[in-house]
Amino acid sequence: MRPRGLPPLLVVLLSCWASVSAQTEATPAVTTEGLNSTEAALATFGPFPSTRPPGTPRAPGSSSGPRPTPVTDVAALCVCDLSPAQCDVNCCCDPDCSSVDFSVFSACSVPVVTGDSQFCSQKAVMYSLNFTANPPQRVFKLVEQISPSIFCIHITNYKPALSFINPEVPDENNFDTLMKTSDGFTLNAESDISFTTKLDIPTTAKYKYGVPLQTSDSFLRFPSSLTSSLCTDNNPAAFLVNQAVRCTRKINLEQCEEIEALSMAFYSSPEILRAPDSRTKVPITVQSVLIQSLNKTLTRREDTDVLQPALVNAGHFHLCMNVVLEVKYSLTYTDRGEVTKADLSFLLGTVSSVVVPLQQKFEIHFLQENTKPVPLSGNPGYVVGLPLAAGFQPHKGSGIIQTTNRYRQFTILHSTAEQDCLALEGVRTPVLFGYTMQSGCKLRFKQFSCLSLLSSWDYRLIGALPCRLVAQKVKNLLWGQGFPDYVAPFGNSQAQDVLDWVPIHFITQSFNRKDSCQLPGALVIEVKWTKYGSLLNPQAKIVNVTANLISSSFPEVSSGNERTILISTAVTFVDVSAPAEAGFRAPPAINARLPFNFFFPFV
Repeated sequence: MRPRGLPPLLVVLLSCWASVSAQTEATPAVTTEGLNSTEAALATFGPFPSTRPPGTPRAPGSSSGPRPTPVTDVAALCVCDLSPAQCDVNCCCDPDCSSVDFSVFSACSVPVVTGDSQFCSQKAVMYSLNFTANPPQRVFKLVEQISPSIFCIHITNYKPALSFINPEVPDENNFDTLMKTSDGFTLNAESDISFTTKLDIPTTAKYKYGVPLQTSDSFLRFPSSLTSSLCTDNNPAAFLVNQAVRCTRKINLEQCEEIEALSMAFYSSPEILRAPDSRTKVPITVQSVLIQSLNKTLTRREDTDVLQPALVNAGHFHLCMNVVLEVKYSLTYTDRGEVTKADLSFLLGTVSSVVVPLQQKFEIHFLQENTKPVPLSGNPGYVVGLPLAAGFQPHKGSGIIQTTNRYRQFTILHSTAEQDCLALEGVRTPVLFGYTMQSGCKLRFKQFSCLSLLSSWDYRLIGALPCRLVAQKVKNLLWGQGFPDYVAPFGNSQAQDVLDWVPIHFITQSFNRKDSCQLPGALVIEVKWTKYGSLLNPQAKIVNVTANLISSSFPEVSSGNERTILISTAVTFVDVSAPAEAGFRAPPAINARLPFNFFFPFV
């Protein structure tokens, strides 16, 4: 029934407008639990409401289609609910919390819960507390959030992407269908092979320098002294860290059989993992066992069986035999950072009540696989009598090139009883640290205008040569083949550490005379070194090397006359160490101030 006076067309338009208005009001921007208005309200403590109550129409979408209903219900999410069947403190979305729990809450730890932030429009749940109510209550607000980013998802037309596909589990009804879709048992076979292969694939993890060596139960223990001289068994052995320590262990001799640190099994029973978190284990193999008696004599056992400490009564004394005195680990590793072999050597002894507390020694060394140990001239400082480590740098930026024979790296002219320079060509003497050396030979010239070289012992005519060719020949005799450009500062310096190596300074001296030939006559090498490190154990370090080539002028001789010259090489070592001065720390400055009224009432 329409009101009087209104035409039929106006009544139709009004009814359409009312329908649209009713549909718009039926989709509020904010919904709250238990209320029909758009304002925030106090929520009950029952189950959370659904994001879309029954009968609520969808939000209008674009012309291309509406956005599917989100699979994740943000109203049912609670990221701070960590304890099952128990209220979490300040977790306002925890359904296990009651009004009594809310009275002790200070704030909501998670005030806002949202879904996928990549959508342009998404549902969000806001939690807060109303402390004015008695008892305090939780406020639950469901709002529509608009993303401020222009790069957001407005429409999702691929509904399967909103959820995970549930795999079809084979049963007696669909087994035949699944068999037709797959190639027989290929799927299961590949699955088994894949699983087996995954177990056998070596892990990509590797040991790095300083990383503790892992064992099947924890880590490889390497006893050492920490804050005191007493042994600490919980110290881990680090990869590529060579150590040699001594520590003291207080023991009760009557209980020596029960102390694990005195038994061989304590050190040989662990199995080292080939790589960190690897399933491959490397057993520790006992290579040698030495027995030390009370008079310090050593006897090597033919077998390597594990012996246990044994307590023996010798009259009024107690002796404990087969006690571990020294332990030496030798671990072999690859360039991939994996341990491939572990060897162990023991020194066992007999302990009496006289030597308690007991002193033990532990060593561990690492050797790279398929490499031979390179002999060093010191570790780190040079040792007197060992050859100098030297080499040359082929081009800037490269490492130091050294010969494999360390006695051929830095050499000088060799001397013999005949002192024939031409016969000594190619024969060299290594330069040994700390040894002042001098060598030489003789050259005889005849008819200097032609400069014929004669041997000093058979006087055979070598041939007529120009002066510059003779000078070059003498230089080759002095320098030798491959004279180095750098000298290692320490006996164990690495070839790749070029900046640490000491360059050789070459100096040429000549004395010119008119109508004469300049011939090298002497090579003087001066090596300056200093004492480096502690006063208790100073290490020899080379700081400067100078090679001085001295040339002399020889006048022409008349026909038939002969001249003999000496060619010599000298090496001197000069100690340039500064005098050692004992250093003391500066006394602490006492910054004490008296109160301003300390002398009251006298001042």
